[in-house]
Amino acid sequence: MFELVTSEASYYKSLNLLVSHFMENERLKKILHPSEAHILFSNVLDVMAVSERFLLELERRMEENIVISDVCDIVYLYAADHFSVYITYVSNQTYQERTYKQLLQEKAAFRELIAQLELDPKCRGLPLSSFLILPFQRITRLKLLVQNILKRVEERSEREGTALDAHRELELVVKACNEGVRKMSRTEQMISIQKKMEFKIKSVPIISHSRWLLKQGELQQMSGPKTSRTLRTKKLFREIYLFLFNDLLVICRQIPGDKYQVFDSAPRGLLRVEELEDQGQTLANVFILRLLENADDREATYMLKASSQSEMKRWMTSLAPNRRTKFVSFTSRLLDCPQVQCVHPYVAQQPDELTLELADILNILDKTEDGWIFGERLHDQERGWFPSNMTEEILNPKIRSQNLKECFRVHKMDDPQRSQNKDRRKLGSRNRQ
Repeated sequence: MFELVTSEASYYKSLNLLVSHFMENERLKKILHPSEAHILFSNVLDVMAVSERFLLELERRMEENIVISDVCDIVYLYAADHFSVYITYVSNQTYQERTYKQLLQEKAAFRELIAQLELDPKCRGLPLSSFLILPFQRITRLKLLVQNILKRVEERSEREGTALDAHRELELVVKACNEGVRKMSRTEQMISIQKKMEFKIKSVPIISHSRWLLKQGELQQMSGPKTSRTLRTKKLFREIYLFLFNDLLVICRQIPGDKYQVFDSAPRGLLRVEELEDQGQTLANVFILRLLENADDREATYMLKASSQSEMKRWMTSLAPNRRTKFVSFTSRLLDCPQVQCVHPYVAQQPDELTLELADILNILDKTEDGWIFGERLHDQERGWFPSNMTEEILNPKIRSQNLKECFRVHKMDDPQRSQNKDRRKLGSRNRQ
């Protein structure tokens, strides 16, 4: 609890520096067009105002007693009523990053002034970009701090109730922030993909607010009858390119000019995959993809070859996500399945991968012989692939059991009594305001 208060003080100080040293610099105001300044700094003044009020409440609580009684009730009220300013700020992140890069490349005066401002000892050697990302880092850190408080409070106590309420509200804010970022970047990505597609079949409208890309890439399509003569020829496989969206599969061939000619498609719910039993070297990493109803309203079957075992499994998992996983079903976490802990941070390179932070605990849902794991992170249930050498397996069953217990505790459902108490606290807060 003490760390939550002191880290909020440090965060507020850094926000203040971002505003006073960079945003309100008179020379910078002259260089930037108002629209550029708006995208670059977004609603940081609103974020700072909320942080200031939040910090005052926390410090007031600390002054009441040398032993802090609780802070999660304050966190809960602010997360429920005021932290929506973070969603606005973080959702702008895609445009903020692009604008910042463009300004550095295209405006020499901006580049030179920022370099000068960053040299000031007040910045402690940190670039402007590290200050701009502070709100996103803070809202995520608050959630983790509340999780750590929750691990230490007594079960079924009032403190546990307020910590669970605070954690749930923060989780909603973090999810809304992530969704805001995703929506912005997804819209741009969909526009870019649509421009590259040429339809050999009846055109399918690609851009939709409810659609996003899950995976794309090249595979080899097996053609011709499976005879020993065909297996000896070099034309057994030909390249095809797949765009897999959350609700649609589009099958193409790459054509000159960085374009894709679409020759088949199917709703994602009508896809079925099947692993081919070991057929020797030629048919290694081959799987069967069935379209129960394709663009011509008929069933179609494709025999596809991936470049590696992990790539084959990743495609199969993405194409048909409801297949049973190797160690534990998606609908149950009650079994003692293998777990790993992140020992090296990892940044996702593909949409089906998972970004890992140090000390993340994950259930292993599947893995490949060539070093990839499909896992589910315990603290937020996010799933994805990551290299196994970024993690260490947790071999002690007692530690695995404790990790699961903590996970269930953080995410257990509200009981009716706590829901009523929560509503009362929320109402009381609004009445005081």
